[in-house]
Amino acid sequence: MFSHIMVGANDVQESKIFYDAVLGALGYGSGTIDEKGRCFYVTNSGIFSISKPIDGKPAGPGNGSTIGFAAADSAATDAWHEAGLANGGTTCEDPPGVREGAAGEIYLAYLRDPSGNKICALHHMS
Repeated sequence: MFSHIMVGANDVQESKIFYDAVLGALGYGSGTIDEKGRCFYVTNSGIFSISKPIDGKPAGPGNGSTIGFAAADSAATDAWHEAGLANGGTTCEDPPGVREGAAGEIYLAYLRDPSGNKICALHHMS
C-alpha cells in the first residue's frame, strides 16, 4: 500500500543515529545519506526516509500521527525500544507490552524520535 514514508528532522545526522539503532534492532541496515542531505532506508517492502523540511521551517511531529514498524517477535520489539532510548529517543504511551484489540493480541512499544515523531514497533501475536 505504501511506497515510502518520510519524516521531517531538524538534525538529519542525529536522527540517522537514532534510526540506524532502532531499525538495526529489527534487522535493517544503516541509512544512506544522499547529495541533498536526506537519509534513506531502502528495503524490498518500501522506503523510510528522513529529511529537513523543504519549506525551511522547523520539523515537527504530526499531531495524531504514528509510524509503525513490523517486528518479528516481542524480543525484537523490546530491542527496538531499548535501542531507541539509548540513541536519543524518548518513551511515550504505555510501556512495551501486550495489548488486546480488534486485530487480536499484539505486542508493541512506542517512542518519540529526536525530532518528536511518534513511532511504534509492533508484533502480531496471533
